[in-house]
Amino acid sequence: MTPEDPHILVVDDHREIRESLAQFLRKNGRRATAVDSAEAARRAIKENRIDAVVLDIMMPGEDGLSLCRHIRETNHIPVLLLSARAEELDRIIGLEVGADDYVVKPFNPRELLARIDAVLRRTHALPPNVEAPTGETLRFDRWTLKLAERELVDDEGHVHEMSTGEYRLLLTFLQRPKIVLSRDQLLDLAFDGGKDVFDRAVDTQVSRLRRKIEADARSPKLIKTVWGGGYVFTAPVDKT
Repeated sequence: MTPEDPHILVVDDHREIRESLAQFLRKNGRRATAVDSAEAARRAIKENRIDAVVLDIMMPGEDGLSLCRHIRETNHIPVLLLSARAEELDRIIGLEVGADDYVVKPFNPRELLARIDAVLRRTHALPPNVEAPTGETLRFDRWTLKLAERELVDDEGHVHEMSTGEYRLLLTFLQRPKIVLSRDQLLDLAFDGGKDVFDRAVDTQVSRLRRKIEADARSPKLIKTVWGGGYVFTAPVDKT
């Protein structure tokens, strides 16, 4: 194995599961780190370059859903959730907090590896983002997006409410200014891989966002349509 091999973080409080899975990943050419808690996972993510996280939902202390939400809010590492529960509601909740895939225990390790590889291929095909730590503000045109507060503020200091979808779509554009993003890429970046979301939902969210930030939504200057390609955010973005 080399530093270029994908580094997978396995988070599960069951020692046999996490160690056997980590061993399987290593035998198949992946680097693997196995930890038993959300706290240990946070340290591992901070200290290592992690390419994907395989995360058990049911853990003592902070559970997997909470950790998944934290990972999604702070970076774009793909997350695959593991659960002994197969109920549809649990799957939906997992995807809503930002998971890229959901696997029910007991699982076939080869199937899980195939899912990890599929998520990594999709992620690596996306354009790079500018990492945005909590507390940063992004300025563009006459607007400021405060990331810690998730607030959109105009140049007169007025706060404008945003839905979760609008916020995530705007942040995606601001992290990749002047890069053409297809609808499929926007589904992956802003809507967690398009789970239960369709191409037209992207168009709808773009239209709503334009009505919020454009001087004239009918003649947009900030979010341009690229026919046959998707959308591009045209304004310079300053980080403070």
